[in-house]
Amino acid sequence: MFAPRTIAWPLVALFTAGYLAPYLLPTTVGRLDSGLPLTTTQAGALGSALLLSSASAGFVLASRVERIGARTLARTGLTLAVLGYGTAALTGSVPAVVVGALIGGLGSGTATTVAATGIAAQPDPHRTTTLGLLGVSALAGAVYLTVPHLGPGHGQPLAAIALTALAVWPLTGRLPVRTAAAHSPLDGGRLPHRRSGAVLAATMLCWSLAQNALWGVSGRIGLAQAHLTEAAVGAVFAVALGAGLLGVTVAGAIGPRFGRAVPVGGGTAVIAGCVVLSASAADLTSFAAGEIAWNLLYPVVLSYVIGLAASLDPRGRWAVLVGSASSLGTAAGPLTGSVLAERAGFPTMGAVLAVGLLAVAVPMTLVALGAGRRPLPVVEIPVETTRAYDTTAAA
Repeated sequence: MFAPRTIAWPLVALFTAGYLAPYLLPTTVGRLDSGLPLTTTQAGALGSALLLSSASAGFVLASRVERIGARTLARTGLTLAVLGYGTAALTGSVPAVVVGALIGGLGSGTATTVAATGIAAQPDPHRTTTLGLLGVSALAGAVYLTVPHLGPGHGQPLAAIALTALAVWPLTGRLPVRTAAAHSPLDGGRLPHRRSGAVLAATMLCWSLAQNALWGVSGRIGLAQAHLTEAAVGAVFAVALGAGLLGVTVAGAIGPRFGRAVPVGGGTAVIAGCVVLSASAADLTSFAAGEIAWNLLYPVVLSYVIGLAASLDPRGRWAVLVGSASSLGTAAGPLTGSVLAERAGFPTMGAVLAVGLLAVAVPMTLVALGAGRRPLPVVEIPVETTRAYDTTAAA
């Protein structure tokens, strides 16, 4: 297995703390809806605001980690997460919950940025990323299985994120202090393949938005439409998170043997079918099938999209831009899903999202076909977009 001394465990722990918030998005939004005087749309908007705050930290700090210092930034992010999520968990005042969630999201994004930057500099970033995914998936699965037994209220998922940040804080002492000034990969030079890159960035924003629109309301689908208990929904999500890890493994094993166009276009089309199945689920079988299949396929397609973005520019600038666009889509997803679900119902929401995915699959496939003659680069790009599995961002 892994030699303990060769693993950057502080980065793995920081990765876990930073990504836990998007992994817990369904139960967080569902608890905000049921535990506070918020409408479904308002709860979804708060989930979107949390993720947007997290994404904003990444945009601002991505090129400044070395300049400020990984240790300083990590401790700042974890402190913000503890204070923000902790305050939101302990208060019943809606304005205080909103402010706390935004501060906590900023802390999560800061921790994620430090983790992603450090992981990209590792001799074997794939191994560190895999351990981080394993850690956050296992922890999120445990939370999904535990929270239903802790009673009603909005605070339990938020408290879990705050306590995780608090537990990780002592490990930051092993992170480096400030080094030489960092340079953004976006600096200097003309971007190659500007049309293909712009198309891929625009479609990736819509692709991530559709994924996270469903993820943000999946908990309410299980409770309100499939008539499941919160414990059953949590168990389905825990299994789905495990399926996502299997998807990461499968994507690595398959590699480029089928090219890019088939996994990107065909995979997105199959995901659209999973979205329809999950959104129209009326019982445990259909709900579990849709959620598990969707979470199995999602990281497979995502890995090829990120590889495609990297192939458009050997300096990685399109990978950064596509990852940033994906983060914006992730942040807008929960509000989009809540609005569609409230106004049209879950099945119609699923149909709309599926049509959108099929529409963006066409230009994504065309970009992949156009890039087919370029060799697929070997890149490991840990990013934040989402959702639970939007964990590849350009580094």
